[in-house]
This record gives sequence, structure tokens and C-alpha cells, in this order.
Amino acid sequence: MENRILHKIFSKPLLEMASVRGVFRSFCAPLFFVMILIPAIGVAQTPQQSKPTGSNPTPEPAIPAILAAFDKYEVVAVGAAHGMKDVDDFILTLIRHPAFSEKVNDIVVECGNSLYQPVLDRYIAGEDVPFTEVRKVWRNTSQFMCGTSAFVEQIFPLVRAINQKLPARKRLRVLAGDPPLDWDQVKSRADFPKSFDRDAGPAAVMEKEVFSKQRKALMLFGIYHLTHAADPTDPSAVSIFEKEYPNLTFVISDPGTFDTDSPALSAGPFASWPIPSLALAKGTWLGALDLSQFLPPGISIDKDCNVHIVVLKSMQRPMEDFVDAFLYFGPQDLRLKEQMPADIALDVDYMTELARRDAMSGFSTIGTLKEFDQRILNSAENPLLGFKQADTKAIARRCLDRKAQSSAPTPK
Repeated sequence: MENRILHKIFSKPLLEMASVRGVFRSFCAPLFFVMILIPAIGVAQTPQQSKPTGSNPTPEPAIPAILAAFDKYEVVAVGAAHGMKDVDDFILTLIRHPAFSEKVNDIVVECGNSLYQPVLDRYIAGEDVPFTEVRKVWRNTSQFMCGTSAFVEQIFPLVRAINQKLPARKRLRVLAGDPPLDWDQVKSRADFPKSFDRDAGPAAVMEKEVFSKQRKALMLFGIYHLTHAADPTDPSAVSIFEKEYPNLTFVISDPGTFDTDSPALSAGPFASWPIPSLALAKGTWLGALDLSQFLPPGISIDKDCNVHIVVLKSMQRPMEDFVDAFLYFGPQDLRLKEQMPADIALDVDYMTELARRDAMSGFSTIGTLKEFDQRILNSAENPLLGFKQADTKAIARRCLDRKAQSSAPTPK
């Protein structure tokens, strides 16, 4: 499923979301091909405009519904850590619920470098591990978003604190889902591992640490790693392990663009829903909507920086093929974005290192630290998540600027 590449590489929740297919599998793409997906109000058709055949979805209070899902499934998978504050705050509340540790054994996270799993295990178990050491787990992943996320910075200490109040047999384990990567050894693009699959990796973790041990887990990844259906040439983590372990995973979609720009709070089909709520997809008109009505078309950029609108065939399937349920947090255009914590934004050494890693991707969007600081400040001016149409001219201009910078001679 082509759009999944947006979540496979260098996700940037507070900047433009962009990636190069296969960059983190080979880190060196023969052509400069970028897929950019910026949710856009008015691009995706809303349920008010087109309501397919199907029953009305039945919303339920979200936390009891998710806890009940663990009675039927081994794994509940939720999109997380992608800059959406409402989603991430909800997950922290779910984990704190007293019934959570009664039903769940493991929390498997996208924002965790599996190279540091032994350190993470010691920290989560309550051992004396310096925070500067354990934070390498999420600061040194392949994903830009992980090292700059307030949610990610909070979830690990939270689980550690919860474990201190639980008997040993009930303590939670956190599993790092990103493949092992030693950034100290990556000095250039040529040093990046030749094989780096961000779906096969977590699928193997799930098979080894969860399913084979008959444990129950909460998966927290970008939604495109979690879908049941996927492009056979680019499978999701869930679709990979479901070949051996089918019908054991309950996938919940983070909110899409199906409830945008309502003229009034009392308008629309979800006005009476509790917030937050969970609604099953199967057999409902909401589940019958195809993926393109939740997410707008993609944009491709060729090696000459020409920008093209892309309507993907893989999007022309009903949402119920991809996910089992939807989480609703109120009108899309009133949801909040997650701001970068000050301790990260002011860490000059780390931000310099992130800029170094970002530059190696071939499509750097950080720029100078001064430019990046200004983007953080601009983001703080409006706490709403916001969805805007892609400015194709600006995208092409940035592409040309990056090509010019990369071809400029290195100062002696």
C-alpha cells in the first residue's frame, strides 16, 4: 500500500510528512522519488457527501471497549506517536487504567530501537538505569518523530512507575519494534544497513515475544504498519504476522479526515457520539467508505522535481478491509497537535545530531537549527492540529533547493 511509506521513514509530525520508498531498506534510492501526504480539508469526501450502504456504527465509551477487546483478541493495535495529542493522551490514560495490567502483558512500540532492548528491560523493570542511557531507546531510532515526541518521552517512565505498583507477575514489558540501528556507526548513507525492514522487524518481534509465548500486547505504531490489508510488495507488520497468526489482532484506526470542517458542533453524523468513543467498522456505512475518503491523494516528486498528484489503486478498498474499529475524539478540525518538549528543542547537541541524520536522507527538511527553531515557534502559535492542502509549488521549490545544496561543492 503505497501511502504506508509515509510512516516507514523519517516521519515528521510537526513538519511536512515525506519519505523515499526504500531509503531505510537500502538508504540509497536510485531515483529521487518522494511521496508526500498532507491531509487536506475538502480533498477527502465526507460521509455527509456520500453515505454508502451499511448499518449505522454504534459508538461505545472507548476505554471499556478496548479493554473488552483483549478478552477476544491477543493483540490490540492502535496508531500512536504521530503528533496527534488527543490520541496520545488517550493512550496514556488507557495504560494507567487499573484493568489494563490485568489484561495486557506487553506494549510494543514503533518508537523503540531494538538494539537497546536489554537496557529498556532493566529500566522498565525498575532497575537503576540513568535516563540519559535509556532515552537512547527512542532518541536513536530510524524515525525523526520518535526523538522529538512528548508522548514517547512520557510513556516509558509511566510504564516504569506503573510496574512499581504491581506484583512481579503482573508487570508490563515494553518491546522495541524498530530494527536495531547503531547511529554511532552511520557516518554517511553508505554506512546504513543494507537490509532494514520496518515491518518485517516488528512482525518478528511480535511472533517471538508475544504470540509464541501466548502473551497479550498493545501495539503502538503508525496506522499503516497495522493494517490487515496491504500491498503484497509492501506488507504491513500486521499483515506479515497474520499469515502465521490470523484473527488474533484487533486494529483500531486513529482519526482520519472523515469529519472535517463541520459548520457547527451540533452538525454531522458524530455529534451525539461520546468523546472519546470506539465504533466497529464491519458492516457499517463508515467501514464501507474506501481509504481514499479517509486520506487524500498522495503527491509524487520525480528526480527532476516535477510534482504529480497520485490516486493510488491500493486506496480503493473499504476501510473495513484495513481496520476493525475507529476511535473518535470529536471534530477533526478541533483536535490538538503535540508540541515538542522544551528539553528536546533546547538540546543543541541532539538537535544537531538529528539534523545530521536528516541530511543523510537526501531530502532534509530541518535546514539550519535557527530555521528549525523558527518552525517549532510557528507551530506553537496554533495548538490545533490543522489540515491544509499541499502547496505543490512550494514542494517543488524545496526539492530544487535541496538538489542545489546537494550538488554544491564542499568548502575546503
